[in-house]
Amino acid sequence: MDRYVRIVGGLSRLCGIVAVALIVVAMFAVCHMVVVRGLLGRAVVWQTEFATFALVAATLIGSPYVLMVRGHVNVDLLPLYLGQTSRKVLALVTGCAGLLFCGLLFGYAVGWWLEAWDGDWTTDSLWRARLWIPYLALPVGMFVLVLQYVADIWCVAAGRAHPFGMEPEMKP
Repeated sequence: MDRYVRIVGGLSRLCGIVAVALIVVAMFAVCHMVVVRGLLGRAVVWQTEFATFALVAATLIGSPYVLMVRGHVNVDLLPLYLGQTSRKVLALVTGCAGLLFCGLLFGYAVGWWLEAWDGDWTTDSLWRARLWIPYLALPVGMFVLVLQYVADIWCVAAGRAHPFGMEPEMKP
């Protein structure tokens, strides 16, 4: 299982790198749009849609990395007042709830993506982007997020990680 945790950690880091790259590329697309529209006075076709798709994809694909480094916003008031055993139980219950939600979302996302692929869906804009490409971010992000949840749950259950990343002696 240690190998699984290492592999999933590497996948999550890769997702974080891809998310950063998507944000940078979206930034350049917006800068290009400003120059073309503002300075050159020409019409823009693809930049707004591309930037939107890239930022949404960065959010979805970057989510496993955020979970791995515990970078998400959480309210730790309840875990602070619990003992270590209760913290562990709470971490396992919330981890399983997150895993279930993301697993269901992954299942529905695959169906939605396949519909876009089979139906050759495109955007209504002049660009006519094929929607299966940006829609792929949801099943990919959720799949790796499910893998990361399994790794996190196992690490807490096996005692290899502290629940909620809190040291046992942490108290308010």
